[in-house]
Amino acid sequence: MLNVPSQSFPAPSSQQRVASGGRSKVPLKQGRSLMDWIRLTKSGKDLTGLKGRLFEVTEEELVKHNKKDDCWICIRGFVYNVSPYMEYHPGGEDELMRAAGSDGTDLFDQVHRWVNYESMLKECLVGKMAVKPAIPKGMLPKSQVTDTRAREGPISPSYDWFQTDSLITIIIYTKQKDMNLDSVIVDYQDDSFRAETIIQDYSYLIHMELFREIQEDFSVRVVANVGKIEIVLKKKEHTSWKCLGRALENHNSFTPRKDTALYYRKCQLISKEDVTHDTKLFCLMLPPSSYLQVPIGQHVYLKLTIAGTEIVKPYTPVSHSLLFKLMEPVLPNDKYIYFLIKIYPAGLFTPELDHLQIGDFVSVSSPEGNFKISQFQELEDLFLLAAGTGFTPMVKILNYALTNIPSLRKVKLMFFNKTEDDIIWRSQLENLAFKDKRCEVEFVLSAPTSGWNGKQGHISPALLSEFLKRSSDKSKVLICICGPTPFTEQGIRLLHDLNFSKDEIHSFTA
Repeated sequence: MLNVPSQSFPAPSSQQRVASGGRSKVPLKQGRSLMDWIRLTKSGKDLTGLKGRLFEVTEEELVKHNKKDDCWICIRGFVYNVSPYMEYHPGGEDELMRAAGSDGTDLFDQVHRWVNYESMLKECLVGKMAVKPAIPKGMLPKSQVTDTRAREGPISPSYDWFQTDSLITIIIYTKQKDMNLDSVIVDYQDDSFRAETIIQDYSYLIHMELFREIQEDFSVRVVANVGKIEIVLKKKEHTSWKCLGRALENHNSFTPRKDTALYYRKCQLISKEDVTHDTKLFCLMLPPSSYLQVPIGQHVYLKLTIAGTEIVKPYTPVSHSLLFKLMEPVLPNDKYIYFLIKIYPAGLFTPELDHLQIGDFVSVSSPEGNFKISQFQELEDLFLLAAGTGFTPMVKILNYALTNIPSLRKVKLMFFNKTEDDIIWRSQLENLAFKDKRCEVEFVLSAPTSGWNGKQGHISPALLSEFLKRSSDKSKVLICICGPTPFTEQGIRLLHDLNFSKDEIHSFTA
């Protein structure tokens, strides 16, 4: 609610987006950029109107402050006066007013839970919500007394551990049969061991201060047919442990992912290469004590501190190249993460990212997103519609489809750009199409030079109806679309007009 992604994420049904069709950026007045807001918060001006005092806010008091010039919003128990922020909010004043005088936590989580509102609004803090008097358990309605586990969803996992003189093995029993390595995220930093397992839309967390120190390198193994995960740690000292360790916050918890906080680890910039005149390929290396593989179609958040304020933006990792040897499985990449990022000279985040030197660090979150690999099952025709850096989710999708889907008959990419110079990895795409006859690539330019012989214009019924031809009348189809919000929304409307169903379309939408 306090910022928006600059790229095409998340998908419409993910927890970062309002379910009712999403939202767009609105034009901001001159002098109302994010950097202008940061300057204002550091100016010493009283943004709360309370002269530095903090209050305990009751519900009755909160509801009174529901106007644009007097707008208080509660997020996770803290109340902020967001009136000064109205003109700086990329989603517009109306978006903020939806939560005026009320608890806006759910709305905030739906739109962009990832934003560091504590940093963005720290000078707008009014105080904490007053604690309600406790209601005796016997007075609660029966529906509220029942255990929260008594709901639809996967069965809660469990864990066990055993040791040898040199090793500790932690076993997680997921009770699921479709687990794979990208379902597991492990971090060991600041004496904290954290193993998160993603099961459908839930997160199972082991979070401990271990009994003794371990070495940075460890191994992760998944026994898919029984849903068992094994994490093998190496002891620093060959001695017997009396216990695994001391439980930390949310240890052994199983909660919906939308209710969990984002977790970051610091990754080191290893390389930075020019791809086009304004797009670069960044390679980040995970810490030795982290294990993470970003699932296909999902994104992470990069976090930098700019002018004393934490700024966060979402990006979809890509493969380091499109030109894998065909018919070989994609190599697991649990140590390096690649990003194709367009640098906006007048922006706030990407110039700062571009100024980083090799060896500098960027904080990277755990993955999020709702793209499911099961959408590829028995798939025959895969159509990809991308505009600009909306191409990034398509990179891993292309690699996976051509190497792992036996039923695939064809995969077609229609790539929209302004000029030829804007086309990301053009030679790689043409080479891929040449090597694999199932693959076709079409480039569409909106501002071509006179020498351009390819397709021109913007996304349209004429272009799509010619492009989206099934290999057979009843072939199973998936269409993925990603680009700027107007492109994606227009594309989805046109796809529905062409009688493609919701189940046949997956959009990555800002």
